[in-house]
Amino acid sequence: MKFLLDQLEKVKPLFMPGGKLEKLYPLYEAKDTFLFTPGEVTDRPPHVRGALDTKRMMITVVLALIPCILFGIYNAGHQYNIVNQIPDTGFLDHFTRGAIIVLPIIIVSYAVGGTLELLFCIIRRHEINEGFLVTGMLFPLTLPPTIPLWQVAVGIAFGVVIGKEIFGGTGFNVLNPALTARAFLFFAYPSEITGDNIWTVVKDSENVVDGFTGATPLGLAAVAPEGVDIVEYLKDAGFDWWTMAGGLSGGSIGETAFLACLIGAAVLIISGIGSWRIMTGCVIGLFLGSSLLNLMPEDTFHPFTQLPFHYHLVFGGFAFGAVFMATDPVSSSATLKGKWIYGIMIGLLTVTIRVANPAFPGGVMLAILFMNVMAPVIDHFVLQAHIKSRRKKAREQSLKYVQAQR
Repeated sequence: MKFLLDQLEKVKPLFMPGGKLEKLYPLYEAKDTFLFTPGEVTDRPPHVRGALDTKRMMITVVLALIPCILFGIYNAGHQYNIVNQIPDTGFLDHFTRGAIIVLPIIIVSYAVGGTLELLFCIIRRHEINEGFLVTGMLFPLTLPPTIPLWQVAVGIAFGVVIGKEIFGGTGFNVLNPALTARAFLFFAYPSEITGDNIWTVVKDSENVVDGFTGATPLGLAAVAPEGVDIVEYLKDAGFDWWTMAGGLSGGSIGETAFLACLIGAAVLIISGIGSWRIMTGCVIGLFLGSSLLNLMPEDTFHPFTQLPFHYHLVFGGFAFGAVFMATDPVSSSATLKGKWIYGIMIGLLTVTIRVANPAFPGGVMLAILFMNVMAPVIDHFVLQAHIKSRRKKAREQSLKYVQAQR
């Protein structure tokens, strides 16, 4: 590593003001700070010393995503081999096939999004922020394995430019950039992002296993016929609770990895990077929403309203969204009370969107984006309530002091 550091120091003058490669300084700075700890310090007080900086924060989030990434790769290969009736497959075969499917999606996301980040940094003459390390990984995990690569490029470009850079870059974005990109694809190219045929890669339609439909549990629940027991209906289709919790089913690359999301949640909470209040609030909101819907008459409303809370918990991308998307420190609420309100509302909206509109069976994506917009409003009223409370206490203390003086 010392040799590499020496080489970087030798070429540094080329990228400094007046050097031949001055405009490419953001690229040099990104490599330098990514590989090594910067030697610069602030030149004026106050000085705040802490072990956690943006780079370490983003790297920790990526590390928390590793279980979801590995499981998503394995599941993509597992679904491919089963549906295409490829014999004599084991763990290594599933993982290898999944890597062939998933890795190009991740590579395109990082290549296109990273290039756009670099261009904006060169134009604006500021350093590359490590935030894209997370965005570039989160976005592919929200996509189906059959997504065309050109749509990955278009989606991440929209998320980076419209979702973040036009607001000023990392730290200024109102919406989560990865979810912004996902929402754009959802509405711009619905046939490639929704439906029964997009969740598993099919090599040859003539050799597909008999009875294969590619339907997801959420998709089935949304179109369940009137009068059926929704739980039994899902079990008959092969989706009991343990099957969905295990994650070996169709869906976006990272959304089915419920247990992997729990591991990621533990990493983020223990490291102090992910807000446990927001995650818990999402679960509470999901519980309240599903419990209220369960009170509706079975013979009057759609069977989806009778789905128990613990099924909603493992459905679709709720766990993935609550752990990795809702806790984005930039687009979520910043106040402690606001985090509770923000999380609970995401859970309530997720259930409402799922049940009320079959066109959006996932629900969590739109719920988080809506609450991203409302987060500043929530924080405003929380702060105003806090200020009002402090003023009231101050008046009471002043009154007590005056009375004591008398």
